[in-house]
Amino acid sequence: MGFILKIIITGIVALVLAQFFPGVTIDGITSAILLALVLAILNAVVRPILVFLTIPITFMTLGLFLLVINAIILYLADYLLTGFDINGIITAILFSLVLSIITAIIDAIL
Repeated sequence: MGFILKIIITGIVALVLAQFFPGVTIDGITSAILLALVLAILNAVVRPILVFLTIPITFMTLGLFLLVINAIILYLADYLLTGFDINGIITAILFSLVLSIITAIIDAIL
């Protein structure tokens, strides 16, 4: 039950954040929940592989390259979903950063 609740909350947060970022568009609540589900799957499967492959550059940048990996995950979600569109690497980095912070705060509260 907790996983489904987290997916729904993440989808709602993503939908609200899309209103504040001009380069991010989400078609509706269904697309937002699908985005949250796809992000959960990509973060579970693809992100560990990318983190492992980029250990040297992540170490050299003191972990800041992980923000780029989060942006890559968002671009993969953009490629996989038709109802989600993101324009620009800076927008992707900022969107993923704010989404991660807000979902972590909500996760800590629940």
